[in-house]
Amino acid sequence: MAMAETAEQRVLPRTLAGATVLQIVPALNDSPQVRTTISAAHALIQVGARIIIAGEYGDLVDQLKSFGGEWLPFESATMNPTKRRANAELLTKFIDTERVAIVHAKSASATWSAAVAAQRNGVRLITELPDLPRRRMWLATFYLGALSRGDRIISHSVFNARPMMKRYGIPPERISVIPRSLDLRHFNPANVPPERVTKLRQIWGIPHGARIVLVPGRIAPPNGHLVLAHAARILAKGGMRNVTFVLVGDDQRYRRFVGKFWKVAQAEGVDALFRVVGFHEDMPATYAAADFVAVPYTSAPIYGRVVAEAQAMAKPVIASSIGPLPENMITPPRMPEELSTGWEAKPGDPVDLAKAIETALALEPDDYRAHSARSRQFAEYTFSPNRAAAATLEIYASLLESLD
Repeated sequence: MAMAETAEQRVLPRTLAGATVLQIVPALNDSPQVRTTISAAHALIQVGARIIIAGEYGDLVDQLKSFGGEWLPFESATMNPTKRRANAELLTKFIDTERVAIVHAKSASATWSAAVAAQRNGVRLITELPDLPRRRMWLATFYLGALSRGDRIISHSVFNARPMMKRYGIPPERISVIPRSLDLRHFNPANVPPERVTKLRQIWGIPHGARIVLVPGRIAPPNGHLVLAHAARILAKGGMRNVTFVLVGDDQRYRRFVGKFWKVAQAEGVDALFRVVGFHEDMPATYAAADFVAVPYTSAPIYGRVVAEAQAMAKPVIASSIGPLPENMITPPRMPEELSTGWEAKPGDPVDLAKAIETALALEPDDYRAHSARSRQFAEYTFSPNRAAAATLEIYASLLESLD
């Protein structure tokens, strides 16, 4: 029987119960992306679906099998045209034989083969936008063309989806935004012993009673450290006292820039307010030691990981209104002040940044605790792996229900 005839004669299920879903990942290694995939796989089993994950072997294969998921050894990370065509043939036969109803290509390199195979079999295809800086998106032109063929395209932010929508004329209804999930057990203030926080404050040389504004991320030109130095001068002239800015992140790659930062801070007379402490493995304890987290980026990041982590650790955030950062916070005036989890500042504007930090520092204790609680609650809802899994299943269900 010809493949075209098979595709025409197949009757696909209208619900997830009894449906077979094929997800494709590079490898089943222990990573946030694959953990989200495993969460979705577990949820699919619970609603009566069959789940197969294709990818190279990794640490999470046994976990997948433990609750009834299936693993298909599959090497998708290739630019070789011959290998891509072979993958398309393999997937075409597999989808037909196993009666797969939905193909979800979570690996950009697998998208072309998956798109060909899904089209041949007449099944639904979900694709995901890769996390690439804007300057590198042109390198992925081949993949992006295939990504645009998805019946539904998942993006981690509206910011990252807009160029794709414009370039390929994709209507908004084919885009689904699912923020990247976090390990909320790892980033949980309840799991950080107080003695770890005390030790960090001692190591950093924080004066007794001083509040900490933590600035996570590599000390590099796009991350806004010079703007922060200028903002600190404005704050100091305005009467700010007992505040220390702790810059935590790689300070070795851009040593000349680190030197420039110190020169600017000294010229502004605020160098004593700063600590450059280098990279820290234990980021939950690092966040826990802070009172606020500042993300003064002057260039758009790929996604707002530090904003999400800070809120998961119940820390109010001051962040630049740039790239995907505003999507990962609740801030006025877009939402009422009583719902906010932080404040936005215009990127590259030390006056606006100083104003936002001043507003944060002026919170009364009860207001601060309320901000902290809202931050954690927002993170639990928005960045939970279970939430991402549920959103993914909603996409699957809607595509099956809309079958002609």
